[in-house]
Amino acid sequence: MRERNLRLPALLAAALLLASSFLPAFALDGYDYTYTYNYDFWGELRESPDVYRVESVINYRDIGLDSPMKTPQSLFVRGSELYVCDTGNNRILQLRRKGAGFTLVRVIDEVKGAEPSSFNAPYDIFVDDEGWMYVCDQNNNRIVKMDAEANYVMSFVKPTDETFTQTLAFLPAKLVVDVAGRVFALCKNVNKGLMKYEADGTFTGFIGASEARFNWYDYIWKLLSTKEQRAQQQNFVPTEYENICLDPEGFIFATIAIFEEGDITSTKPIRRINSIGSDILIRNAEEIPMGDLDWDSASEINGPSRLVDVTVFDNGIYVALDRVRGRLFGYDKQGHMLWAFGGPGGSDGYFKRPTSLERMGYDLLVLDQQECSITVFTPTEYGSLIYSATEQYLQGAYDESAETWRRVLARNGNYDLAYIGIGRALLREDQYREAMHCFEVARDRKNYGEALRLYRKEWVEENAGWIFPLILALLVGPLLIGGIRKMRAEVNGR
Repeated sequence: MRERNLRLPALLAAALLLASSFLPAFALDGYDYTYTYNYDFWGELRESPDVYRVESVINYRDIGLDSPMKTPQSLFVRGSELYVCDTGNNRILQLRRKGAGFTLVRVIDEVKGAEPSSFNAPYDIFVDDEGWMYVCDQNNNRIVKMDAEANYVMSFVKPTDETFTQTLAFLPAKLVVDVAGRVFALCKNVNKGLMKYEADGTFTGFIGASEARFNWYDYIWKLLSTKEQRAQQQNFVPTEYENICLDPEGFIFATIAIFEEGDITSTKPIRRINSIGSDILIRNAEEIPMGDLDWDSASEINGPSRLVDVTVFDNGIYVALDRVRGRLFGYDKQGHMLWAFGGPGGSDGYFKRPTSLERMGYDLLVLDQQECSITVFTPTEYGSLIYSATEQYLQGAYDESAETWRRVLARNGNYDLAYIGIGRALLREDQYREAMHCFEVARDRKNYGEALRLYRKEWVEENAGWIFPLILALLVGPLLIGGIRKMRAEVNGR
């Protein structure tokens, strides 16, 4: 009997060990959380089905290069073409998508007709619809414009404007170009916002300057300090942007990765900037888009996410890349987190130093500077359902959108956004009471309040036929009764 009792725990332990070997890696590597997850209303982490899978990992051999990339800094996609800034090798690689991989189209290592003609640390590239190429040629202190054959067209250089501190070197790091040919650039050590150039190269100032960091403790201390102590203190300075991209509507998405941990909410690490420099990003979720909501100071990697790049889909969903833990975070147009996945490491789908993020359709491409590789992610069936539900809603197919969200919910019962998606579709179909239930389950107070308001309005309109007569009777009835009683009293008094 005792032998059988001892054998049972051993069998249970063996069964648990065997079962655990089939589970996905999750919170087991010393880096908090590793693959696909989301957060619920309470900020608690919830595991999720994978939204993306690794389709391929591209290195220099896969594209036919003789030597590896060196400290690559940036990716850019135009159609089926992928441009890679191979910064340490002073060249740009133009690749073309072919199935799950890429083929090398050409190596661009000179600007024909320019002086100097060679690149010196090309940090970023933008290619417009007409094929004009713009490159942040950082150590040559210029943004160079070329035609499709890499012939020199013009340069955007350090402005002589008094708004630009002349003692600073002109070190362009990131850029976008709008449909009018205007260039918006980020430069190292410049914290006044985005530098704006007209198509003819004229510098017209800065837009989107970030607010200065302010701390009441530092301010009061500064008031009480001596002149010598104040001289040693850091001034309140605006935060520098980390990266920028152009969304399908022509607005500029920007990320901020340098901030004090306590300032993350006020810093707003992801912004959407309009033509006058205002941040118009919608933030209707309980938490602002900022990457991980919780980080463990006791883990090997601590502190908030540092979002180094962002890309935007045609349906308004945007994805941000975290340099600290090698994760990607997807958000809908309202600012709700759709999913998060990735992690630090050298395995496929993990990163050592991610620096750039791009998209091809719904595929995501991540550049790892340390590994000198490009990881291509493609959506799973679950991920495709999320995108389909979003697109159907935007196209006005509300019934189809609600049904697709139900299919998402069948695969992930913890997914609050599926309830919100169903509720929003029902709201559009004037099914207010049913929408209220969905929003209540998801604890979406804003949408619940809107559904409740519309439900009350509809109820009043449907019941107006008897409500108003009843109100009239309640108001007039006591007057009539009072009048009758008064008349009786007068008659009886006679």
